[in-house]
Amino acid sequence: MKTSPFRTTPSAPQARAVRPGRAALWLPSALLLLPLLAGCGEAGGLVGAGPTPTASGPVHLWPDRRPASVPPADPGGAPPEYVQGIPPVREQNVHEVDPLALVQAEVRTHPDAFSGADGMPAQTAAAITACGKEGQDAARCPVLTPYYRDLTGNSKDELIVGIELPDRMMSVRVYTADPDGRLNRIMATTQTVISVELAGRDVILRVPSGNNGYELITAWSWDEKQRSMLPTREQIVRVPANPQTPVSPSPEPREPGEPDEPLTPSVLSTP
Repeated sequence: MKTSPFRTTPSAPQARAVRPGRAALWLPSALLLLPLLAGCGEAGGLVGAGPTPTASGPVHLWPDRRPASVPPADPGGAPPEYVQGIPPVREQNVHEVDPLALVQAEVRTHPDAFSGADGMPAQTAAAITACGKEGQDAARCPVLTPYYRDLTGNSKDELIVGIELPDRMMSVRVYTADPDGRLNRIMATTQTVISVELAGRDVILRVPSGNNGYELITAWSWDEKQRSMLPTREQIVRVPANPQTPVSPSPEPREPGEPDEPLTPSVLSTP
């Protein structure tokens, strides 16, 4: 019997190949998933983080209440002040300045200042005046080792000076040089200081907060509008009630000629 080529009866395997059904629908989906599965298996691939909580904004309580008026904020820092009696520096290089001579010039300019940015006890002012003179113990000078850091963002270092005062108080001052080379004091604050640190272009002061078990951390930053360093961020931090003070082991005997232990660094941290 003669058969038509267009009516050929397929064999069983061929019938499964052309038969539409689940297999035909499953194959494209599987092919689409293959690249995703391969990518997730490689190092650095995407990993599921689980369900994400729904974000919710703050709820304004008593929205109809009339708010209190807020007066303009006081900048809070000392106004910039040019230092009298110090010659200009070249190329705004504060490294040329003798920090002790700088503080002594300020003491001469404000001899009777007992409060404010220049205020200090008479005995401290006398000790500063005596610093560097013959017969004076350099370790008793209240002016600490200076530090340098670009705090204004002009690629020029500023000079950071610390002055020890009685009762663990400290005066922290920062100086910069203007384009004419004149020394300008852009920060001056006197507080009971736990520590002073440099972080980026900020001067960080840690002081007692007045509440037992807490301390206040204040970041002083350069303010372009005020042309001075201002306290820009404050944080009250809880300190341990019973801090564990490590017990130092007894020093071992040193061999003859072996150097002593290094001195404790000054209050300002190394930049």
